[in-house]
Amino acid sequence: MNEKTLRALVDAGAVRRIRIVADGARFHVEVETPGSSAVVATTKGTVKTWGSLDASAKWVRALGIGTAQVELSKWQPGQRALAL
Repeated sequence: MNEKTLRALVDAGAVRRIRIVADGARFHVEVETPGSSAVVATTKGTVKTWGSLDASAKWVRALGIGTAQVELSKWQPGQRALAL
C-alpha cells in the first residue's frame, strides 16, 4: 500500500489501526483496515522505512493519525544495515 492509497483510506475513515514496527535499526508502518492489513510501501513498491522512531511517528502524524502502536521487540538500535 503506497502513501496515496493510505491517505485515501484515512480520509474515508477506513483505518482501524496503525503500527510502527522496528526491525533491526529501521522502522516501518503497518496498516490494518476492516478487510486486510498491509505494510506501507514506496511508489516503487519497496517497503518504506525510517531510521528513527521519531521520523516514522512524525510521518504517521502528518497523515492525520493521532494514535499508533509501537512494536519494539525486534529493535536493535546499534545494528547497521548490510551493504549489498
